[in-house]
Amino acid sequence: MAKNFEPENKLPNMIGPGTKIKGDIETNGDIKIDGSIEGNIISKGKVLIGQNGQVTGEVKCTNCDIYGAFDGKLTVTELLSLKASSKLHGDVKTSKLSIEPGAIFTGTCKMDDKVTQPIAGGTDAKK
Repeated sequence: MAKNFEPENKLPNMIGPGTKIKGDIETNGDIKIDGSIEGNIISKGKVLIGQNGQVTGEVKCTNCDIYGAFDGKLTVTELLSLKASSKLHGDVKTSKLSIEPGAIFTGTCKMDDKVTQPIAGGTDAKK
């Protein structure tokens, strides 16, 4: 039987300050966002939104640290950490949630230990 080869990514994908992306991103590794993204992100690793980072759309990932701004729908299978400088507006589904004093969270949160893994190939078709 043939095995699919997926190289192990030691360095995170990075979206630098001043970079603006409109579209969907899918990665098997971690991603750090210091720029602006308008679209959907699917990551089998960690999504880190830096202090100057802004994401608008739907994100599905294993872990997520937010220092900047997020507006949309967020599904995290393990731990979501909202840092003191974060501003989150939207709907969250996660297994574990950590909120530092000073973080702004406006929206809904559903915590469930059975949040499913991000699926490669796009977002859910069900609405």
